Amino acid sequence: NGSRRTRPDRRRDRFSVSIPPQQPAMERNGGKQQQQQQLETAAPAPAPRKGAWRDGAVTYFHLLFYIAISGGQIFFNKWVLSSKEINFPYPVALTLLHMLFSSVVCFAATKIFKVIKIDEGMTTDVYVSSVIPIGAMFAMTLWLGNSAYLYISVAFAQMLKAIMPVAVFLLGTAFGLEEMNCKMLAIMSIISVGVIVASVGEITISWVGVVYQMGGVVAEALRLIFIEIFLKKKGVRLNLISMMYYVSPCSAFCLFIPWLFLEKPKMDASISWNFPPVTLFLNCMCTFVLNLSVFLVISRTSALTARVTGVVRDWSVVLLSAAIFADTKLTFINIVGYAIGILLINLVI
Repeated sequence: NGSRRTRPDRRRDRFSVSIPPQQPAMERNGGKQQQQQQLETAAPAPAPRKGAWRDGAVTYFHLLFYIAISGGQIFFNKWVLSSKEINFPYPVALTLLHMLFSSVVCFAATKIFKVIKIDEGMTTDVYVSSVIPIGAMFAMTLWLGNSAYLYISVAFAQMLKAIMPVAVFLLGTAFGLEEMNCKMLAIMSIISVGVIVASVGEITISWVGVVYQMGGVVAEALRLIFIEIFLKKKGVRLNLISMMYYVSPCSAFCLFIPWLFLEKPKMDASISWNFPPVTLFLNCMCTFVLNLSVFLVISRTSALTARVTGVVRDWSVVLLSAAIFADTKLTFINIVGYAIGILLINLVI
């Protein structure tokens, strides 16, 4: 009986499989992770995507296009307003034509051809409380800014625009959008000093032009404040075409009233001005394309990149205007004061 009992045990021993002791789960996972890391280290790095350089090239093209069209539009408006060939010293009328052209193009694109759909969310209350103030300030910005070119040089006008962050910060603090602190107040004060130094260095200064330009700066700062309130507090977000569709007619109406009383009598009395239709169309088209280029730059990069690109644009306009226009003469004090303002603007943005 004992031998019969031991035989099955020997058979079980003969056919049994020895199983090694299992390692803990953490050790097994660690080993797998080590093997995976070794494989990833041994594997070659992925090749760069073929379209990456193309995307970068398109982005740089948009930035360069924005600099070119923005600076070109400044020179174009200066030439139209002060050129003896056209003899059209009517900044309100010029700005009114820009807004009428923009209104017609936006209406045709959205209502006739229906290429672009208007964003929903606009109500009568939002239009009265937000769109009308934005349109009015936009009209004031263009009117006063273009009027300044009749009295001061393009370079000096760009130098005065360097005080824009100061106006935006102070008005933003007044409207409760910014908080006053010592650091920002010190930076804004030094920017103001830089603009004052640049103004002192101007050889032939016209205070009428300075008042026009500073009025345009305040109007532009108010426009930016109203847009921020419109986006944050009202909660309505519109694309560029939708914004221009609503704002352009309002701006045109705000410009029509001063044009009717200030410039129309002068235009009726003067028969020497000549604005060729081709030049008028190109000038209005450049203004419309400029607004689109700003949207393209921000959509592909960021608002910060657009602001830095604007600084490059301002320096280019200042230097080119000194070479193109005879009324522009830069002094060392001009450049020092403008450089102080621009460097501190970069700290703010």
